[in-house]
Amino acid sequence: MSRLGKSPVYMPEKVKAEFKEGILEVTGHCGKLSQVIDKNMNVKIDKSAILVEALGDSRRHNMLHGLTRGLIVNMVEGVTKGFKKELEIVGFGYKVNVESGKNLVMAVGFSHLVTLPIPCTVKVNALLTPDKNTLITVTGIDKYEVGAFAARIRAVKPAEPYKGFGIKYASEKIIRKAGKTAASAGRK
Repeated sequence: MSRLGKSPVYMPEKVKAEFKEGILEVTGHCGKLSQVIDKNMNVKIDKSAILVEALGDSRRHNMLHGLTRGLIVNMVEGVTKGFKKELEIVGFGYKVNVESGKNLVMAVGFSHLVTLPIPCTVKVNALLTPDKNTLITVTGIDKYEVGAFAARIRAVKPAEPYKGFGIKYASEKIIRKAGKTAASAGRK
């Protein structure tokens, strides 16, 4: 049996959960999320906790047990607090605009503008920081959607290791390399 899967998921007071026909719905003040639960798992809901039970004892059941509990934890956290990812754009002339909440338009050193449609489950905000870099904030209640859209933004132009230009997560450290002039100066 999975060690993580055995522990219950505690719900705050204003969160409600309902399990019907293999679908778990969690509702909170931020919104409502639903998740299809595998038929090898059973979900029991008490007043203040959700407990996941595996209906077998194989390795697959153990893996699904921990995964299901992890998904439920993310659902409860999403409907209570929400999730947020911050990305930073570094580069001369790199700009970002959010067009009417539907498209993210980026000028990041290409000969054309890059347009990404924003999913309806996330909200995107772009602002200029004091050090002239742009900070993009992706927020939402679904952890998967927030992370997937932030990864799509970063994949447009990942930060390069020489000058650090590109798109990176705000907490990400870019390991810098020495350029050709620094490498040749060290040989003499």
